[in-house]
Amino acid sequence: MKLFGISRNAMIAGMVGAGAMGALLLGPQFPSADANPITLEAPAGAPVSFADLIEQVSPAVVGVRVRTEMVLTDRELSQRERFLEQFGLTPPEEEPEPREGRGQGSGFFISGDGHIVTNNHVIDNAVEIEIVTDSGSVMEAELVGTDPETDLAVLKVKDPGTYPFVDFGSSKQLRRGDWVVAVGSPLGFSGTATAGIVSALGKPGDLRRSQQYTDYLQIDAAINRGNSGGPTFDMNGRVVGVNTWIASTTGGSIGLGFAIPSELVDQVTSTLINEGRVSRGWLGVTIGTVTEDVADALGLESAKGAIVNSVTPNSPAEISGLQRGDIIVKVNGQEVEDSIITTRVVGSLLAGSENDFEIYRDGKRRTIKVKVGERPSNLGLNSGATPGDGDNSDEGGDGPLGVSLKPLDDETRERLGIGANEVGMLVTGLDQDSPLYEANIRVGNVILDVNNKKLDSIEVLEQELEAALDEGRKNLLMAVLNEQGTFFLPVDISDAE
Repeated sequence: MKLFGISRNAMIAGMVGAGAMGALLLGPQFPSADANPITLEAPAGAPVSFADLIEQVSPAVVGVRVRTEMVLTDRELSQRERFLEQFGLTPPEEEPEPREGRGQGSGFFISGDGHIVTNNHVIDNAVEIEIVTDSGSVMEAELVGTDPETDLAVLKVKDPGTYPFVDFGSSKQLRRGDWVVAVGSPLGFSGTATAGIVSALGKPGDLRRSQQYTDYLQIDAAINRGNSGGPTFDMNGRVVGVNTWIASTTGGSIGLGFAIPSELVDQVTSTLINEGRVSRGWLGVTIGTVTEDVADALGLESAKGAIVNSVTPNSPAEISGLQRGDIIVKVNGQEVEDSIITTRVVGSLLAGSENDFEIYRDGKRRTIKVKVGERPSNLGLNSGATPGDGDNSDEGGDGPLGVSLKPLDDETRERLGIGANEVGMLVTGLDQDSPLYEANIRVGNVILDVNNKKLDSIEVLEQELEAALDEGRKNLLMAVLNEQGTFFLPVDISDAE
């Protein structure tokens, strides 16, 4: 029998052949009933959901709402008066009312009796503080204490009761890539949670992620306006940081958020609760880090320590015998590698305590006893003297390295705020290709020391330059008084003849 001119046997053979060829080229088209789709196990540490964690910690996280009052500054008052005078109006004799403002942030309970942690900048200038819980309850709170240096503050709700709270964990155990969850009230949206990873860890000397007393955690969990003061949790529901600021080109979160590490938060908040304020040790000096160039200029074996740029008159440092140019290398036996670590170590010392400072002076190491004072609460940056634009007088003379110098006189000392016993020379001229110019020294600055030798004549500069070249050193170290204060600046002399 034929079908369409093809025998039955040929047709069957052709069908078998096609089936075999299909199996060879395409593989099985219908998987067996016991086959399973490809799946991957989640890697260890990657949660399927953060829901359980967020549900458990959210009752301890609160929104912080404040009403602020700010008095107009003298500058603002002057601007107001000039504005009124432009229109022929007379400013009122009475002082204007303080300006009122509103602000909001986040916080979290750290004790069952109602203590709350938040940022200092959230409650700064606040006259009224309200707490909004995750359930929507609103309570009044009072300020317990603040520490502007670390941007931390402690509040306490006025209503007595027992409140859900969270514990501090260890930020020191965190690694880049570890999961974290931030919870807070951005823009007043309470109970908002965001998740991400630890993207970097600050350390002393990291100018972008560290400040005077804080090495920040950098996280990519979204931190938005109003998240300030809120907690960052690890996967165990423990607080590893307090969200405090963001880096942004837009004003909103772009994934660069920073949190204060939990160990520092725990220490500061405990002190605020127990004592109402944080007291830090104070020397009364400005210091800088010993760089490779500074070490080369002084013939040091390594670039470690903090160099004393200036000493405040009648300060604990001056009374104890610290001098400009001293290099602090140890405090009570603890090595200090740079100015930031030195500041933190000194800040941790008890006011009134006597401590051993190991210093490098005049080519030798020595230990002196330093009685530490208490850091003033209104201590700002030392602006130092304000040198003028220079003196074009013909007095003085041309020195090496393309600089013209003039000895200080009493009138110049008084104008620059320099003590009567201070010696130094005023820069009256400077070549554009001078290595001093390259080191950011300018006409009108005062050079006080060269390699820790008092600069009372041009001959001192010439002698120190010659000695440095003879010893194969590439830098001179100059103590320079400029608009910001006194600093040690290394000057490259490698091209000097």
